[in-house]
Amino acid sequence: MQIGPYRIDPPVMLAPMAGVTDKPFRLLCKRLGAGLAVSEMTISDPRFWSTNKSLRRMDHEGEPSPVSVQIAGTEPQQLAHAARYNADHGAQIIDINMGCPAKKVCHAWAGSALMRDEALVGRILEAVVKAVDVPVTLKIRTGWDCDHRNGPTIARIAQESGIASLAVHGRTRDQHYTGVAEYETIAAIKAALRIPVVANGDIDSPAKAAQVLAKTGADAVMVGRAAQGRPWIFREIAHFLATGEHLPPPTLHEVRDILLGHLQALHAFYGEPQGVRIARKHLGWYAKDRPEQAAFRAVVNRAETAGEQLRLTRDYFDALIAGDALPTAA
Repeated sequence: MQIGPYRIDPPVMLAPMAGVTDKPFRLLCKRLGAGLAVSEMTISDPRFWSTNKSLRRMDHEGEPSPVSVQIAGTEPQQLAHAARYNADHGAQIIDINMGCPAKKVCHAWAGSALMRDEALVGRILEAVVKAVDVPVTLKIRTGWDCDHRNGPTIARIAQESGIASLAVHGRTRDQHYTGVAEYETIAAIKAALRIPVVANGDIDSPAKAAQVLAKTGADAVMVGRAAQGRPWIFREIAHFLATGEHLPPPTLHEVRDILLGHLQALHAFYGEPQGVRIARKHLGWYAKDRPEQAAFRAVVNRAETAGEQLRLTRDYFDALIAGDALPTAA
């Protein structure tokens, strides 16, 4: 699919996730097959741009093209200013967040709460599109709740406003991440629009990606939570979509090397001790589907330094590979 001048190939994207899709994770997912990796949400209020958190979120040095940066807020001109600022600092695509269901975001009437005010949505989209020369994309949900599934209306507003591409999560805001995603609304949106549409929600395997594309007619899929601890899911989906064949799962050697590289990138990006602390949740995600996950987490979570975290992780995987007795937390 195409977003402005950028061809997204393969048509498999990493969804923006606050506290997850930082630069180390985006780089890893792109290397493992994601056609696009959208940054975690950056607040539009310039008073917060000088914080360490915002500075890291707006760090795109060395990131392969195209660089997609998500912004969030409620005030059209402030969002337009944020879009210009990020475009001047490396963003090649600006993505507007109207899909986040988090209470702290929606209580400020940002994220998916904006879908309750269709006139404001139009003003925001027009202001941001006019403010920058780069493509502007939008991420929404199917609606606010089951009685107000106004995703198709918001989608038409987006297209009329000059939005280059639309990503739709197949849940309403009040569902958060509960229940199951529905794709009928995404299919209706795709059928009504000329711009590319990206399907998101519960895409956790190559077969599910193909099923969702067939059901919705969408131009691409977007993967979120299923990539946590499984960044190779992008190449698996891409290969299946291209060939109809499943790739073999990564070997223990490869998982070890991917994980160690990810840990090193986190340590370098955040420094100690923050990098070690942030790495713990990723270690938990890598282990979540493994039978020895409890023992693994008990071992690696005791690490207090980057070197110790790397050593314990390497030793654990080396023992698994060798078939030796696993290290313990004792």
